[in-house]
Amino acid sequence: MQHPNIVEFQVSGDYALFSDPIMRMGGEKCSYQTPTYEALKGILASVYWKPTFIWYIDSVRVMKRIQTEVKGIRPTHYQDDKNDLAYYTYLKDCLYQVRAHFEWNENRPELASDRNEHKHHNIAKRMILKGGRRDIFLGTRECQGYVEPCVFGEGEGAYDDLPELGFGLMYHGITYADEAYSPETQGKMTARFWRPVMRRGVIDFPRPEDCPLAKTLREMEVKPFGESNFSGLREFGEVE
Repeated sequence: MQHPNIVEFQVSGDYALFSDPIMRMGGEKCSYQTPTYEALKGILASVYWKPTFIWYIDSVRVMKRIQTEVKGIRPTHYQDDKNDLAYYTYLKDCLYQVRAHFEWNENRPELASDRNEHKHHNIAKRMILKGGRRDIFLGTRECQGYVEPCVFGEGEGAYDDLPELGFGLMYHGITYADEAYSPETQGKMTARFWRPVMRRGVIDFPRPEDCPLAKTLREMEVKPFGESNFSGLREFGEVE
């Protein structure tokens, strides 16, 4: 289905670390070979986000060869002064094209008056042109990224001639309570998993509700948005 509010951009960086946050409790970390849905959604949230809508990532195109580099990292200890050494496996020299769109968040009827598709679409495109509102990261904070507009599918990609490549079971993302799409996910935080396949360099993501595997992490309430939450945004003319 073609959506009228599609945005297309490319994101690049020297390093990336895309992993399952459930497995980030400590020790050594190893990146997935491709960006996760949640990481790309987080990049778009740094470009432009409002609780009025939800970003959906449609596709990602891997433009450069998948390469890794292992680095010795000394993790920060907050409870003691130990000096450990851990080895993190990063992707390096990364470049991706991304196509995405937004849909109204039906779990927030209190923001219905802010559902101006033309306004939000144009702001999102301007923010992509400016490189985003907040810092861009490729998976983790130490992996700085850079965003700029592009036409999805243009240019030569490293895997354009590869018919198909599967990556096994991967983390897709987290469904928060305010993004719940079914009675089973209402009032919960849910982690989703799937088995991505790259075809001619492109990975097409399923919608969150179409992921084959999901695990409830904990109960979660929806935080309501009211006048006090939007007072600062009104100063900048972002809320009607």
